Order: sequence, then C-alpha cells, then structure tokens
Amino acid sequence: MGDIAKGALGGAWTLMVGWILPTALNLAVLLVAVAPSLRGVGVLDQLQPQTRVGTGVLLTTGALLLGLVAYACQNLLYRLLEGYLLWPAPLYAAGCKRSRRTKARLTDRLTVLRLERRRSEQGALSAEAADQLARLCAQPYLARRVPRDRRRTAAQRALLREQLARYPIADDEMAPTRLGNAIRRFEEYGWDRYRLDTQVLWNELTGCLPDQVRRQVELARTSVDFFITLLYGHLAVIALAAIALTSSERADRPLLLSTITVLALLVPAWYRSAVSSTDEWAAAVRAMVNIGRKPLAQALGLLLPDTIDAERKMWTMVSRLSRIPYHERAAALDVYRAGETGWPDGMTLPGPATPPGAPGSP
Repeated sequence: MGDIAKGALGGAWTLMVGWILPTALNLAVLLVAVAPSLRGVGVLDQLQPQTRVGTGVLLTTGALLLGLVAYACQNLLYRLLEGYLLWPAPLYAAGCKRSRRTKARLTDRLTVLRLERRRSEQGALSAEAADQLARLCAQPYLARRVPRDRRRTAAQRALLREQLARYPIADDEMAPTRLGNAIRRFEEYGWDRYRLDTQVLWNELTGCLPDQVRRQVELARTSVDFFITLLYGHLAVIALAAIALTSSERADRPLLLSTITVLALLVPAWYRSAVSSTDEWAAAVRAMVNIGRKPLAQALGLLLPDTIDAERKMWTMVSRLSRIPYHERAAALDVYRAGETGWPDGMTLPGPATPPGAPGSP
C-alpha cells in the first residue's frame, strides 16, 4: 500500500505542477484582465461568476478540467512545438536546414577556440590544424563572432558547448525547432551509443528501472511541461483578449492591450525556458539508458555481451524485433539468450551468477 500511495502522490505532483498549476495562473490572468471586458459576448458572458465564491469555484474547477485536458493532449501540444505536427513540408525543410546551419556554426566557433587554446599552450599547431584554423577564421560569420568569443570567460564558453549539446548528433535527425532538437538529442542517445531504440522500447525500459531513476525522469520533464502549459495558456488568453477588443463595446482597451503585449513578450521567454529545462530531462534519460540496459536485458531473458560492439549488435536485433514484423533472421538473437552456450565471434558466455547464500558467494 505504501508503494502504491507513493506512486500515486508522485504522479499527482507531476500532473499538478506541470499542467494544473500553470493552467490556474493563466485562468487567473483571464479572470482579472480579460473577463470583465467579455460581458455581453455570447456564451462567455454566461460563464462569468457573480460572487467571489463563484470566482474561486470557477478558477479551481477550470484549472483542474483544463489541466487534465492539456495533459491528455500533451503529445499533440509537444509535436506542434517540435515541428512535427501541422508544419507544411517547405517550412519543415527550411527549419531543419536552419538547425543544421546553426549547429555547424556553433561547432566551428568552438573549434576555433579549441585550436587557438592549443596553439597558445603548445606554441604551434600542425600544418593540418593551422590550415583548418585559417580557413575557419576566413569565413565572414566567424570573422564577426570569434573576436567576441575570445573575450568569453570559461563559464561563458561552457554555455556555447551547452547550446551545441542541445542538437542531435546526426544531421539527419534534425528537427525544425529548437525544442524539437533539444528533445531529439536524448531520444537518439540510446540508439547512438548502444543501438538501443528507446522510443520503441520505452515502456519496457521504464518498467525495469529503479524507482529513483524513473522518478528523476518524471520530475525532469515536469519543468518542461510547466513552461509549455504556460505558453499555450498565454496564447489562449491573448486570443480571448483580442476577441474582447473587437467584440465588446465596454472593453477596457488599455488593460487589454497591456495584457496582450505583456503575454506576447512572455511567450518566447517561456519557450526558451522550456528548451533550457530539457537539459535536466536529457541527463535523466541518459542515466535511464546507462543504468537500465542491464535490467532490461535480464527482463527480456538476455545476457549483456562483454564488448560494446557485441552489445550494439544485440540491441539492434532487439529493437528491430520490436519494431518490424517477425522474420526468420531474428533467430540470430538466440545466441544472446540466457542459457545458451556461446557468443558470436568465438566469445564464451559468462557462467551464471552465484545465488546469494550459495557456496562461494560473498
């Protein structure tokens, strides 16, 4: 019962902080700044409370209901900001091209700083490195940015590396938006390192994790959820304020215009905050993959090979088996199953672990 209660409270906390709380903040702004100007506008006028108690009930009920609706639609809300939903093909392609260009420029800036630091430490560079540095410094964009980069402190240069880390490693994995790239970089982590497709095996992997690691992933995502919900709520309030401006004769125009302006300025701030908050989410997913591989293999009846190369081959077959219909070639996975007597390439299976309390056990 204690574990069930702990899990329920943990889920309620992420739901409350990530979705219901920001919804309540947006509803409060709506009731204070926009609702008085909506009197007489059709159905909206019918929903306005007449007493303070009614206002409190409306705020609480509305926050709960709208927060739950937003939570249920979270995949759609994320995909829209990531660039996967309702984006025309030309706009999607242009966004991916811009992302690749931005990543390449960040890489070049950091390469220039690294080569210059090496030159100052060693006194000279190899002919190849010196030629690379000269070519990079000759680029117009870098010629403008490098002088300012040289004045950066170590902490400020670390921020450049942090920005670069928010992009996927493979250029063909690029998304058209910064949020899409920031999320995609840890979606591809398991595949890039171990050929473990975490998108396909997500439920299996999270089901094998220690509670602390799984909780870290949930809490890390909560911060991103909070800013995403704030952003969409601000857009909804802006839309209602615009309706009040054009539809109500008794609208408080200065207040509505101020509300629209302030919220419009906050929308990009919340978007940047959501992108920055993915750093903790990425670290949690990285820990989930690194720690959860062995429990996942054991749960699937497999034994991890002794080498990374063999492990990558194993996870490639496991991911493929889960993603596509069964093919007879999947029988090659049998060699990795517990109880088999040999590994590929002449390797030998390690002996079974000695159970606790058996002779020879610690």
